[in-house]
Amino acid sequence: MSDYSYENVKVDIRDGIGWASMNRPEKRNAMSPQLHYDMQDALARMEVDPDVRVVVITGEGGNFSAGQDLQKFFRDLENDPLERKKAQRAANAWRWDRMINYDKPTIAMIRGYCVGGAFMQLLGTDFAIAAKTATFSLSEVNWGILPGALVSKVVVDSVLMRHAMYYACLGEAFDGDEAVRIGMVNSAVPEDELEDAVTELAEKLMSKSPNVLRATKHAVRKVATMDYDQAYDYLAEKGKAIKVGDKEDSYNTGLRQFLDEKSYKPTFGAFKLGTMITDESDK
Repeated sequence: MSDYSYENVKVDIRDGIGWASMNRPEKRNAMSPQLHYDMQDALARMEVDPDVRVVVITGEGGNFSAGQDLQKFFRDLENDPLERKKAQRAANAWRWDRMINYDKPTIAMIRGYCVGGAFMQLLGTDFAIAAKTATFSLSEVNWGILPGALVSKVVVDSVLMRHAMYYACLGEAFDGDEAVRIGMVNSAVPEDELEDAVTELAEKLMSKSPNVLRATKHAVRKVATMDYDQAYDYLAEKGKAIKVGDKEDSYNTGLRQFLDEKSYKPTFGAFKLGTMITDESDK
């Protein structure tokens, strides 16, 4: 069991779900350099932790995140280029590089404020569920800067250009229902139902073959930037690759249960997994 003790991140592992919470509630979870270092380490550990099969990114104290901590991330590091570069690299590493290549499914759970730089981890996750009362805002234009890091890029890649342009240029706040409408989150629910909705999604994901699920989420992300010929070749090879080392033997197991045993219908659910094999059982 990994040691998940951090200054600015709280980790709770329950029933296969790793809940990774930004933990600066007094600052609405505004992201300091230390929070970025903590989250980078926590996510690296959970990625190889056999007790974690799905990771949820959220925030303590009723908010997701108010974006970067302007004092600690910017002003305090103005005259320290080395520390500022280290902080920038850590911030981008976990919010984007690690997220889009993560081997396990990731879900953002959003309540309260999700502002500015927090859009990177929101859109870097595979899925997102928000409270209807959540407050989203690309507010940078209101105080004289561009959306930082890769925020503009990830927003444009995730929603229609018209929506991205409107909210980036006007800086208006919007709620969970609007986030669903423009395609920024999968669903919005009453706040008192939020954790249950996220848990239900996580449980559905955990019912799938881990090997096939990992390959599928990677494939969906990769083909987004390919042309049709590239995507065809990539997916053909990816399909072959997932059969190698698949401890569930998902392809043959799924076919057998559907064609021979007639024990499930793929349209309505996954085949029944055998004994789940984790890293612990390899020892």
